[in-house]
Amino acid sequence: MNETATVDIPEEIRAEWEKLTAGCVEVLPAEELRDRLVRAKRERRPLRVKLGADPSAPDLHLGHTVALNKLRQFQELGHTVVFIVGDFTARIGDPTGRSETRKPLTAEQIQANAETYLAQLFKILDPERTEVVRNSEWLDPMRFADVVRLTSQYTVARMLERDDFEKRYRENRPIHIHEFLYPLVQGYDSIAVRADIEIGGTDQKFNLLVGRELMREAGMAPQCIMTLPLLVGLDGVDKMSKSLGNYIGITEPPQEIYGKAMSVPDEMMRDYLVLTLSYAPAAADELLGQTRDGRLHPRDLKARIAGELVARYHGAGAAREAAAHFDRVFRQRDTPEEIEEASVAGEAEGLALVRALAQTGLAASNGEARRLITQGGVSVDGERVADANLVLRPGAYLVKVGKRRFKKVVVTAGAER
Repeated sequence: MNETATVDIPEEIRAEWEKLTAGCVEVLPAEELRDRLVRAKRERRPLRVKLGADPSAPDLHLGHTVALNKLRQFQELGHTVVFIVGDFTARIGDPTGRSETRKPLTAEQIQANAETYLAQLFKILDPERTEVVRNSEWLDPMRFADVVRLTSQYTVARMLERDDFEKRYRENRPIHIHEFLYPLVQGYDSIAVRADIEIGGTDQKFNLLVGRELMREAGMAPQCIMTLPLLVGLDGVDKMSKSLGNYIGITEPPQEIYGKAMSVPDEMMRDYLVLTLSYAPAAADELLGQTRDGRLHPRDLKARIAGELVARYHGAGAAREAAAHFDRVFRQRDTPEEIEEASVAGEAEGLALVRALAQTGLAASNGEARRLITQGGVSVDGERVADANLVLRPGAYLVKVGKRRFKKVVVTAGAER
């Protein structure tokens, strides 16, 4: 657990400390981070805060923004963010949390994904305080002797302490040698950019600690690490992931972001306030307390979260329009209070309405679904559908068949590569 509560914090950095450590799972070592913040303030020297991201998929979702929001807080306090596009490490594939070897991406896929990452990055980060680098800059020129020297600084036994490697080894599942290289090259990134701090999800803790050890071996002051929670997705069970379809993408249309956010489980509202909207934990707890004592309806707090998310990524005007659309569609007089929800998997571009009706039981077959549409018996988000070839993009929809059959249909995109 986070040991920050036991660390004596000087008054000169107390406000900064409380802001930066809010929402963190662990700060290691807390005393070292405290000392760095004190020196940085006294010497007027910004700390270098590292985050690496492999462009393994083209789009960012709210799960990715947890770390980015923390980086923005560092920037607001005068520090420098070093964002590493892992165009080299993406060729290896991070084995973290995987039960089998990840297939490497092609150079073309990596380049295309990296370009979209950068376009989305500055929706959150301040470009004036951000250094963007690609780790191919220092990893491509390495000679084989350099790689051997790097591997000599870590043992196989230590690698097998990682949960995913240990499990695969125990179950006699393949572990390829190149997978052992991943934590080493991620750690070498910290040497290359002279990181003071590295941020990552709790699933990255092992990799972040490798960076500390390699920096120490290189005669450098080892980086401090800060781990952040993994944001649970809309299903309330698994971490947010495009492949699971339980995500909110930051570039999705405002109505989709708003509608998806309104389906966040009540018990997850605190995490969304703190992790995706950067509320202070005390402020989030105050709002949740109001829902418990009846001063605030949970639905209204959820609408606040949904509106602020849309405003953050699309602007206040889009948030107002999305809220009005949601109220118009989901709070009509003829719409029941409780609506069954059904999730259906589509391709990257979505799913044909005909197939969605059949797969959710709103029609007995594709043929019946097509007939219902052509007869004017199907409405989507309050609007009658006349086009039997309509494709529903990934997102949440209120679908009505006839006069009284309603379902909230959630269309998920194809799996991540």
